[in-house]
Amino acid sequence: MKKLPIVALIGQTNAGKSSILNRMARKNIAIVAREEGTTRDNVVARIDDSFVLVDTAGLKDPTDDFEASIQEQIQDAIESADIILVTLDSSKYFNHRDAKIAKDALRSGKPVFLVLNKCDLKESLPITEFRALGIAPENIFYVSATTGQGIRELKEGVLSEPIFSSERYLTERKNDEYSRESLKVALIGRPNVGKSSLFNALGKKQQAIVSSRQGTTRDVNRVEVRYKGRDLEILDTAGLRKPGKRKVGIEKFSAIRTLAAIEEADVCCLLVDATEPHSKLDQALAGQIVEAGKGIIIVVTKSDLLENATPTNYFGEENVGNRTAADFLLDSLEKDFDFLPYAPVIITSSETGENVTKLFELAIEVENSRHQEIKTSELNKILNEAIIAHAPAGLKNTRPKPKYIVQTDTCPPWFVVHGHDLGLLHWSWKRFLERKIREKYPFMGTPIMFSYRSEGKHSSRDKLDNIS
Repeated sequence: MKKLPIVALIGQTNAGKSSILNRMARKNIAIVAREEGTTRDNVVARIDDSFVLVDTAGLKDPTDDFEASIQEQIQDAIESADIILVTLDSSKYFNHRDAKIAKDALRSGKPVFLVLNKCDLKESLPITEFRALGIAPENIFYVSATTGQGIRELKEGVLSEPIFSSERYLTERKNDEYSRESLKVALIGRPNVGKSSLFNALGKKQQAIVSSRQGTTRDVNRVEVRYKGRDLEILDTAGLRKPGKRKVGIEKFSAIRTLAAIEEADVCCLLVDATEPHSKLDQALAGQIVEAGKGIIIVVTKSDLLENATPTNYFGEENVGNRTAADFLLDSLEKDFDFLPYAPVIITSSETGENVTKLFELAIEVENSRHQEIKTSELNKILNEAIIAHAPAGLKNTRPKPKYIVQTDTCPPWFVVHGHDLGLLHWSWKRFLERKIREKYPFMGTPIMFSYRSEGKHSSRDKLDNIS
């Protein structure tokens, strides 16, 4: 892969930067709403494998430390960008703040484009009203993120910059044994469990805003890292609360983005707080990950807070003896997630860096399990052993007879069992067959799917009978 130039969208709130990013990426990546200040973190999208587009929060005077951290990220985006797109609402006259934004961008010495959004509105002003900003006329573009007008011309203007033909961005990376696309790892969990802190620790840079305030992350933030010759893309998602507690508007959109991130990811890290009991929502999130057929890792965060704690601080246990809070934490995880015996558990701390790097290794191992294939002869040997050890029961004079099994897919691994009257198979025998397969092929962190194709009067259409 070639190194891609970075193009940053900057401007005041509600200028339509997020809409422009979505239009250029041809998919909904950034959250768009009428409410000002929707974007908080820098949202990143790869545009046609040509450049990386960064959508920043709206520039304004910081009113507190939290707002200041947002504005600092915008300055970081400007400093790291190769090309800057100053975005304005073309239906409004520019003010002193717009002029300052344009002046600061021009001072950077980098190519600067003026993007006048909402040109589809009747109130759109003529281009002469914006030339006083000092940006070259050939670099001023009228666009409409709503209709797509001018987006192609803007993209062509950006791609015409000399930087795209420079040696720096034409260097090809050396091919290695991993020729697949980046391994996508999503951080999933309730609000305030430490997703953004772990995201920053994994990316080794302060890309997401970290705050004790719940609901800080709204969009899905991304960072690409390379670990032992493998490209990984880490996705930091918004914290999910119970559906009934989600507020109408931005939080609803954030929940949709998080669920979409689960579908996009290869491996999902379910984050649970070491200092809080696990909830039914944690179990529900785990269920959603499994139903999507994704790899799953249970990640315990904030382990540094357990060092000087006693089990009674968090779990109300008595007569603990020599057992630590961490021991009771693992017992609690085993009990609450007993339906995921194959999911690996890793205890981490973003503050101390404990096991942060090991998470990369674990994600790669889980992904390898998702690609694992078993020979048909091996599968049928396991099936026959299962039948001998525990013959499937039937009804009256009819007994289900599994004949053979084949693996039809990977990511997730999918097995199809053929036989007679398999519609009579009890769920417990299906789970027994899965356990027999996992005894020899653990499929760490990977749900495996089963379908049953039967003949006879109890046959039924092919369907997914078991997800485990």
